[in-house]
Amino acid sequence: MLIYTVKPGDSIAVISRRYGLPPARIAADNGLRDASALVPGQNLLINTDKVRYIVSEGQTLFSIAQEYGVPLEQLIKANPGLDPLNIRPGDTVYIPVDTPGERRQALFNGYAYPSISTTALNCVLPFLTFVSPFSYTLTPRAELIPPDASSLVFSAERSAVMPLMVVTNIFGEGFSTENLSGILASEELQQRLIGNILAEVTSKRYYGVNMDIEYIAPEDRERYNAFLQRLADLLHEQGYIVVTALAPKISADQRGVLYEAHDYAAQGRIADYVIIMGYDEHWHGSKDPGSVASISYVSDGLDRTLQEVPANKVVNALPFYTILWKTEGTDVTDEYITMRNEADFMSKAGVSAEWDEVTCQNYAEWTSGSVNYQIWLEDAESIAVKLNMMTTKNIGGVAVWRLGYGTQAAWELINAYLQ
Repeated sequence: MLIYTVKPGDSIAVISRRYGLPPARIAADNGLRDASALVPGQNLLINTDKVRYIVSEGQTLFSIAQEYGVPLEQLIKANPGLDPLNIRPGDTVYIPVDTPGERRQALFNGYAYPSISTTALNCVLPFLTFVSPFSYTLTPRAELIPPDASSLVFSAERSAVMPLMVVTNIFGEGFSTENLSGILASEELQQRLIGNILAEVTSKRYYGVNMDIEYIAPEDRERYNAFLQRLADLLHEQGYIVVTALAPKISADQRGVLYEAHDYAAQGRIADYVIIMGYDEHWHGSKDPGSVASISYVSDGLDRTLQEVPANKVVNALPFYTILWKTEGTDVTDEYITMRNEADFMSKAGVSAEWDEVTCQNYAEWTSGSVNYQIWLEDAESIAVKLNMMTTKNIGGVAVWRLGYGTQAAWELINAYLQ
């Protein structure tokens, strides 16, 4: 049920058509003796679990969800016969109404390389709200180099999953601070990039853009804020959404190229969702072996983010991988291992892991020859702890890096979290 506030021009007939209820039922539920005597500002009880809504010109599912304060993924599930990327004026959309005590369903975004197999993709699409093919990259002249993601986008659309265009400032072997600075310093290049993003979103049928911009020079902080605002203004006007990706930080003045130039509060205002990359506590190439995502690292990062970003906009990204650390003397090397390959690796290595209460992960350490090995596993147990923690913070949803890495047990846990 819901409470409807009467507006000028409303009548019982108009309200009954809007909610698909007989006029006599609305009158009876509200004790109206004279149904013609409605007063603007009057509150009416609407005894229904969904709203019947007729789409107007220029509206999208996202704009309707925003208008009614309904999570986008709930709106999509309430309308299984509707193409979420192609609604038209005159279409009927049913808007679910929360009942007291009902848990708001969280959205789910999965990052994927376009090379993901069709079989692996089809196994996970039923769980997803968004899929984010990784990634468009930037040239120094603000041109976009696209991924070959057409088949991935097609599969997503067919499953009513909304593809997001991921834009990174990767150039060559890594993220380019220099290229991004050049673009942000030029009004012409900023406009070119915004225009290029809009053109790709429109022509490739993306639902919006996911801006994964990293290693920004601290002096470009305000320029990047202004750029994001201009981009969001244009895309929102056209009915698209804007998502940003940020590294977790644990203090307001945290130093480093992953933090200083990112204004978390500003992005919380500008973007529709902010994905916190809850991993890389210890990263590939680090000379300090450790967990990819200990529970304190992830929880503290979310707590800090929630001081600046509304909870319903915060999405925590989980790692579906871990790192095997190899130390020989003073030399430290590492190797990525996906979650789905961990059990096979541990079996072949002939070692077992034990639960570490500090990181809330299964941990193993062993020596072979002159090499010391360490591994903090990301598995169903560690994912369960993180999801339970996320539930207590009532954040907007979960994302994973990346599709094709996970196990069935992890997917079942995430599916339960999403219910």
